[in-house]
Amino acid sequence: MIKWRGAIVVVVLLMATSWAAFAGPLPAEAPEARREAARLDKLPAVPAVRTAQIDRSGRNEKGGASFYAERFWHRKMANGRRLNTNANVAASKTLPLGSVATVKNLENGRTATVRIEDRGPYVKGRVVDLAPGLARRLGFRRKGVVPVEVKPITLPRPDGTVVLGAGAAKASPELLREAVEATKELTTQTAEK
Repeated sequence: MIKWRGAIVVVVLLMATSWAAFAGPLPAEAPEARREAARLDKLPAVPAVRTAQIDRSGRNEKGGASFYAERFWHRKMANGRRLNTNANVAASKTLPLGSVATVKNLENGRTATVRIEDRGPYVKGRVVDLAPGLARRLGFRRKGVVPVEVKPITLPRPDGTVVLGAGAAKASPELLREAVEATKELTTQTAEK
């Protein structure tokens, strides 16, 4: 009987370690995390979806970007902070709150790094809502909606760790370090509320 228990324990431990190896994205500090980010960056972008299901895969997204209407200025966002119209903040219905991503305007090539601090836009075909000042810097304040590609750099996981997304593949070490710190800070603030 004792031999069987030992064999069962060994099998369970082997299954647990092999499952952990394929359980999901690697933490940002893991040596293989950049390689995983490069692999994600090579995958085709995920199209805009209407549902609000959180996507922790770290894959790129393509769709429309809009900016917050004036009636939302200085209101509280999903994370409890007030919208600063000149900050690099965005709303996403699919990226986890606390994520850091780059947004590229596909019409003129301008990019910006944003922090996901709110939910939305709930309009078909759109992937992000940006602060008005950020929309101006990306060159679409007058136009209203433009096609963009969103590349997540860092994403928080439910257990508090931070993982790299597709945008981390081409990010500088300094930007990567800042993104990891920002994600940790944003998720800590959200958890405290």
